[in-house]
Amino acid sequence: MEQLITERLQENLGRLKLSRASEVLPNVVQQAEANQSSYLAFLDHLLEEEVAAKEKRRIHTAMKTAGLPSAKTIDEYDFTFHPHLDKKHVMELFDLAFIPKHENVIFLGPPGVGKTHLAIALAIKACHHGFKVYFTTMDTLIRKLKETQSKRKAYLTSSLVIVDEVGYLPVNAEEAYLFFQFVSQRYERHSTIITSNKSFGDWQELFGDAVIAAAILDRLLHHSKVINIKGHSYRLKDFKIDQSHNHDLMKGQLENHQNH
Repeated sequence: MEQLITERLQENLGRLKLSRASEVLPNVVQQAEANQSSYLAFLDHLLEEEVAAKEKRRIHTAMKTAGLPSAKTIDEYDFTFHPHLDKKHVMELFDLAFIPKHENVIFLGPPGVGKTHLAIALAIKACHHGFKVYFTTMDTLIRKLKETQSKRKAYLTSSLVIVDEVGYLPVNAEEAYLFFQFVSQRYERHSTIITSNKSFGDWQELFGDAVIAAAILDRLLHHSKVINIKGHSYRLKDFKIDQSHNHDLMKGQLENHQNH
């Protein structure tokens, strides 16, 4: 009789598309019997398994749809490598209060200081909280902006858009104007994260037009939080150690040669 009830439960769970609950049903029943759990406790455990599985799938789908190049979290960011960076200022961003306020975040700094890492970490946190996220590089965004325009494009309508690598490649007059239109359409409607290796003073040269550069910055900075990261490339820290080791090794060999 119990076997028939179990099979019927799994069949009904399958019809209701509660796949995780159907999968773990035998184990949850076994645990409930061992712990002498109440009916409510058993049902609560079973539904918790289903909800957790659905949430995991939702986050996975959201991150895949966002087009994130990697999965980097704030816990992996090495703040000790940038002692002058205000950690509190950065961590406040992870409350995500800037998204419902339609504020922007701009990470400035030389290559390798972790601008993209922080932007991705914020994107992942936003995915967990149900915000629609879209990740792109400046180069890819410009190519998409040159295609047929539509107000329903994800890079225009997403709650949070990350534009990585602004300033790494030259921008002509047409592309500068398209980027200005992109910024204008998202202005005070949605949040945008920008990462750039160029200081604001270099944006006139980047966009080739003082008026366009000023108009872009005016809209980006009106409601924004700017994080300026100064320091050396984290990616080259091991290389520098190796270089130092090689220097010492070469020095030792030279001294040995001179002694002989």
